[in-house]
Amino acid sequence: MQMKRKPKFGQNFLVDDAARHAIVDALGDIGKRTVIEIGPGHGAITEILAGRCHRLIALELDRALAAELTFRFRDRSQVQIVEGDVLKADFRALVPAGETADVIGNLPYYITSDILLQLFAAGSAGLLARGVLMIQREVADRVSAAPGVRDYGLLSATAQMNARVDNLFTLPPSAFSPPPDVYSTVLRLQFEPRFAELGVDAAGFNDFLKQCFAQKRKTLQNNLRAAGYNVEELAAAWPVSIPAQARAESLGLEAMAELYRSLLGIGAQSAIAKSR
Repeated sequence: MQMKRKPKFGQNFLVDDAARHAIVDALGDIGKRTVIEIGPGHGAITEILAGRCHRLIALELDRALAAELTFRFRDRSQVQIVEGDVLKADFRALVPAGETADVIGNLPYYITSDILLQLFAAGSAGLLARGVLMIQREVADRVSAAPGVRDYGLLSATAQMNARVDNLFTLPPSAFSPPPDVYSTVLRLQFEPRFAELGVDAAGFNDFLKQCFAQKRKTLQNNLRAAGYNVEELAAAWPVSIPAQARAESLGLEAMAELYRSLLGIGAQSAIAKSR
């Protein structure tokens, strides 16, 4: 039987029993952990989590589904159903003081990038440790892509600056009700921000990455000139390890961080400041 959905919420409910267990298994041992579930729907994953983790917080936007889950788990004191928008959630209020939480969920396709950015921010703040997320396969390919391949871009660099990404497995449309038009991939994220390791500040470097990837067909130098850096600044700061005609998608994070530090070192900060 096909489950009813509300298109405005992007709902496709997981019905594959083996898949829901595999997704929870990917989080590892959660017996002493707080887990935040995004978009629990009818509770396919929630039911498994409730029996394994120390504390479960399920964020559900759909009022009817939130009420359904609240009733269903009314006798589970470790389960908290929160009706609300994950994009407006205050992770500092959800995660116990001095601890980290894990996050899991089937992310709505139409706001996947927005949710990922929010989770990266929470990870950088030391609130999240691990994540197992199901997203559209094409987006997952971009998140996990390595430098030098077609799918590598701003989302790839941002994700890998904030987390270690493992591509686990892909599910067909038939694993959901109603079936979506796309395949879905499950990713595991270990939130490990690299800003301190690479010697860059988070806000400035994030802006710099946006400038570098602004026009995918342009060379890195052309993108940076369009962002406000002049030819002299770029010539003075350009590392010998980066080819003059390189595009951003060909460079790893270490090279991008080296260029960013070099530009700051010669005082070329105006272009970064303009974008804030």
